[in-house]
Amino acid sequence: MAGFSYEGERLVLTEVDCGCGMEHGIPDMDIYIGNGILSRLAEYISRRSLGNNLVLITDNVVYDLAGRRAEKLLRDAGYNVTLCYLERDEPLHPNEAAIGEVLLTMEKDTDFFVSVGSGTLTDLARYTAMCAGKPFVSVGTAASMDGYTSVIAPLLHGSQKVNKPAGYPEVLVCDIDVMKTAPLEMMISGFGDVIGKYIAKADWILGRIVHDEPYCPACVELIDEALQRCTSSIDDIRNGTDEGVQRLIEGLILAGLTVLVIGHTRPVASMEHNMGHYWEMMKLQRGEDHPSHGTAVGVATGYVLQFYEHFLAADMDRVDLEAVKAERLTDELRNEQVRNAYGQHIGSRLLEQEGNGLISWPEQQRRLMTLRDNMDCIRRELAFLPSVEEVMAMYDRLGAPKAAADIGIDQGLLTNSLLYGKDYRPRYSVFHAAAEMGMLETWVNAVVTGH
Repeated sequence: MAGFSYEGERLVLTEVDCGCGMEHGIPDMDIYIGNGILSRLAEYISRRSLGNNLVLITDNVVYDLAGRRAEKLLRDAGYNVTLCYLERDEPLHPNEAAIGEVLLTMEKDTDFFVSVGSGTLTDLARYTAMCAGKPFVSVGTAASMDGYTSVIAPLLHGSQKVNKPAGYPEVLVCDIDVMKTAPLEMMISGFGDVIGKYIAKADWILGRIVHDEPYCPACVELIDEALQRCTSSIDDIRNGTDEGVQRLIEGLILAGLTVLVIGHTRPVASMEHNMGHYWEMMKLQRGEDHPSHGTAVGVATGYVLQFYEHFLAADMDRVDLEAVKAERLTDELRNEQVRNAYGQHIGSRLLEQEGNGLISWPEQQRRLMTLRDNMDCIRRELAFLPSVEEVMAMYDRLGAPKAAADIGIDQGLLTNSLLYGKDYRPRYSVFHAAAEMGMLETWVNAVVTGH
């Protein structure tokens, strides 16, 4: 139903046809992956007839790595290049200041944008290009995240993580010789972003079974391929070999393409991403450094897998509906909990999201009965989930962090992310199921304490 092949160094998505009933976007983009291909940047861009005047967006971290060379290649090819050089003493954030700086660099006759960098720079380019009504080109410099081919830009509004609809690059150039010079920590981040797809897939299956959520097998097939390419190449990824870097970036691109295909992040992000976003936002509120997104997702995935083990072992026949009904939260108490967990400003914004209120008791009862009647089916369909031990062994081989404390997340933040990460967005997850069963706090405590 879905797959890819190469025509030279150009990756081609061969088919997206599954009959799931959802509208599928057709990826109209040129993706190039290979060694030494940055030298052909101007040629790749010229094939799209984007114009002659461009803004090149980069920063002081990657300018010497690839930005300076990209700028020279484009100038030598006759393009008029306006450089947007985002210089920071601290890590660059995709916030209001950076967005404004990019937009202020744009000229009246700017035809398109070119980003040279990884996650943050790509997201800045995708969002500002959309706001300006211009196309953009992405030159990837690290296999650190799955957003190169996405149509969602994760940005910061103050200290709140917001996901804004945006555009995808018309041209994506991934030079393996450039990407393999990135620090191992960035490849660990990319690997963690892919590993999180286990949880996204599992939660999506739950949503399909419990309340007939639209589900795309073609996208799941792309996710499975992304996972296979990465989990089968751990040693090569750690050693930074050409094959390891290529398989990692292929996995990230395939995962990101699912967002382009169906227009939202359901195939690639669920509770593991919510936890990572929560940690980032809380760290920003404290004025502290936060872990990279993909690394946080990888660590969070281990905890969610532990939580899933409790859920899959549960006996639904022992759920006392009357007791669950009696202990249901009121809207007022739930809203207070969310505001306390996220802070008044962010918490209030989250509560205003469509679908982020408490469900009615009849709907909760229906979901619980559906879970009870389908637990055998759920266990069979979620048998693909690896054990916690298997994932921890992967992290050991890669040299990746495994525990929240390893990335500077204290037990309070860990506990709150497990309890309230589900409130970051209304997307159904195993944590919603647990809350509706009256088991959320019990299982969170078991995960945190290891009992």
